[in-house]
Amino acid sequence: MSAKLNIAPDTALAGMGNVVPDGYSYYEKITTADEDLILPTAVLKWYNLYPETDPISPEQVLESRAFLETAINQMKFAGDLGFVILHRAGSVLLLLLTTWRNTNEMWEAVYVKDLTQRGGYQHVIVEGSHRPTYCVWELGAVWHERQAWVRFLSSARDEQAKRAYIEDTFAGCV
Repeated sequence: MSAKLNIAPDTALAGMGNVVPDGYSYYEKITTADEDLILPTAVLKWYNLYPETDPISPEQVLESRAFLETAINQMKFAGDLGFVILHRAGSVLLLLLTTWRNTNEMWEAVYVKDLTQRGGYQHVIVEGSHRPTYCVWELGAVWHERQAWVRFLSSARDEQAKRAYIEDTFAGCV
């Protein structure tokens, strides 16, 4: 067991962590499991994530699925397992494609669609060594997927275990 080093009492924290604007209030969103995206080169669980007052429409899900089919074909996936989170974040839809690689690594591609503009999804590429990953709402499904993948890694990793992983989904408030 490692010892926790406590922060010194004279450490100034007033200027740290001030990333939350005045007036912001956290609110819950809903995560639902949707129909898996089953392609010849990948099987992906599908999650919709949205505020209760602003759900994702069936048309938006269909458009997102069609977009990902094309994107995955261009990426030349070869037998990937993973998951997708379609997240309504204000006036945009975020499409987070995550696959498991190298035993225990999550690999991700992120796409965004501005709902106030005409046009489709754009690939999000962030330069630099410190990049955004998941937000607090997305972490509900991500944590579940981590647990499900560990169960898979601890299994025989056979056909039955793969089916068990795919059928193990999350739904709830986050």
